[in-house]
Amino acid sequence: MKTGLITSDTYKNHNTGDGHPEKIDRVTAVIDNFKKLDNKNLVWQKPSKYDETLLVTTHSTDYVKMVNNSFPKNGFNFLDGDTIVSPGSKDATKDAVGSIITAIDGVEKKKFKNAFCCVRPPGHHAEKEKAMGFCIYNNVAVGANYLINKYKYKKIAIIDFDVHHGNGTQDIFYDNKNVLYVSTHQYPFYPGSGSEKEAGKYNNVLNIPLKAGTTGYEFLNAYESVLNKIQEFRPEFLLFSAGFDAHNDDPLAQLKLNSEDFYLITKRTLKISKSFCNGNVVSILEGGYDLQALQKSTQRHVDALIEFN
Repeated sequence: MKTGLITSDTYKNHNTGDGHPEKIDRVTAVIDNFKKLDNKNLVWQKPSKYDETLLVTTHSTDYVKMVNNSFPKNGFNFLDGDTIVSPGSKDATKDAVGSIITAIDGVEKKKFKNAFCCVRPPGHHAEKEKAMGFCIYNNVAVGANYLINKYKYKKIAIIDFDVHHGNGTQDIFYDNKNVLYVSTHQYPFYPGSGSEKEAGKYNNVLNIPLKAGTTGYEFLNAYESVLNKIQEFRPEFLLFSAGFDAHNDDPLAQLKLNSEDFYLITKRTLKISKSFCNGNVVSILEGGYDLQALQKSTQRHVDALIEFN
């Protein structure tokens, strides 16, 4: 079976203003690269529409209402100091969530074996009732709750290798025994959370804080703890919060990974989880702010998804 690539042109309508690092070019660079590669093992699909009630499994009704009312008729609106929305952001945020729903449905219905969602805005900093860090809705968290509510899964693992700690995802699932949240991230660093002491109510959170300057070799050694935790938890479905800003060339952080490291991270995770996940894997784009590094790293990440069988 092939790998799904879920994306939509509406990301271009999410204008964050001149000079903002979370810019339209991020997804354009990735999509253009995949179009150029023209890999026949990819199934391209647009996100489908979904019932907005799915959002309130993750965020509060008041928060969803606030977000819906926040999109300006023109210009910009700030949800926090660096989370900006414009008129076109409404469709982009809906499609970002819709992409992971579509990807999960595609895997469940055997349209493709696994999937990568290439979207913006990202999601892992968005808490139950708070937008922050470029994130509005927590896309991966909505996906995890969808797996639990629609498909009745009992064990979901979210692996977050973005260079920033996914405080929002941790916040949402901190006391949920059905969801394992694992994060590798630079620490101390934005957003300030992610210490080893934050372990979840059911020991369902594993944070692996890494110092600035951590090399790919050091990262992969530390990642063995992630693999051990996955093996211990034995998830039935695995979601990647796939941020690529731990790359050596990324301007927003100071970890020293290269594009090949993301291939190895993905390959090792798929291999260790195969016996209990049965290949049920969906990945969604989070951070990554150097365009060339993002192009190559997403390519290698998807290569590992394609190769997995």
